[in-house]
Amino acid sequence: MGKTNKLWIAAGGLFLAALAAVSLFVGKYPLTLGALLSGDPYQWKIFLTLRLGRTVMGVAGGFALGAAGFVYQTVFRNPLASPDVIGVASGASAGAAAGILFCSSAAAVTMSAFAGALLAVMSALALARLDSTGRSGAVVLSGIAVHALAQTALMTLKLTADPERELAAIEYWIMGSLSGISIYDLPAHLILCALCLGILFALHRQVILLANEEGEARALGVNVGALRLMVLLTATLLVAAVVSLTGLISFVGLMAPHCARMITKSNRRETMVFSGLIGGCLLCAGDIFARSAGQAELPVSIFTSLLGAPFLIYLIVKGGRDG
Repeated sequence: MGKTNKLWIAAGGLFLAALAAVSLFVGKYPLTLGALLSGDPYQWKIFLTLRLGRTVMGVAGGFALGAAGFVYQTVFRNPLASPDVIGVASGASAGAAAGILFCSSAAAVTMSAFAGALLAVMSALALARLDSTGRSGAVVLSGIAVHALAQTALMTLKLTADPERELAAIEYWIMGSLSGISIYDLPAHLILCALCLGILFALHRQVILLANEEGEARALGVNVGALRLMVLLTATLLVAAVVSLTGLISFVGLMAPHCARMITKSNRRETMVFSGLIGGCLLCAGDIFARSAGQAELPVSIFTSLLGAPFLIYLIVKGGRDG
């Protein structure tokens, strides 16, 4: 790891820590360090039940989405690839909608969203394996097919929903938010995130090799088909662990890897780490704005989309000029 990249990673870590500290104290009911240190029971209750959970999720979830985005863009060799490229977002949405319609608890909705994301991923990878060539494009096409099926299921569920209560809840979930996340909701999600990130970082050399042409990768001794399936499944489980709890978070997985590559001028393990740090910063900053920009709390995806849409246009224009 170069000295410059180490400095960038250190700076990204410090900035993320600063945003996390701000996130702990910002909201409709502002907390103060003095009141917490004095043991104010009301402030401690808010801190533990509301602020700590969403801040931890902002840091960990943003890091996971940024790292997963790096993996997707590297494996697919496509700068516009994002974590929902093989249907995880649509699958999670359909699962969450089913949970809202047929279950009453938040935990059941979370589990339904996770199951929907996992089912979509498994379906896309199973379809891709029917292509004996093992091309990465087969996974993309399979993801498009699964996305279409999941969207159809989602629209069907919306038609059966109560417009005043259930439909509004489905739409709000789809927009994504960190509100209502308690520290007690996090252990299983954080453990799965840690396991998936550990696997992806352990395989970082193989992930980089997948960015080469398939013939070159095979010549270097890489079992391209099996490795790609394992890496994509791990990255998607990572995303599913986040969005099943937060709802859909737009553009973080697209922007973070690009920003990391533009700054580090490389596509190595440190770039993946830096991509995760940028993802954490984006999600934490978006959540801070979401709870402080208006009278009512707004979905965090509104703010990530305000950054992401112009960024996507920039990438398309830049790609056209480079081409």
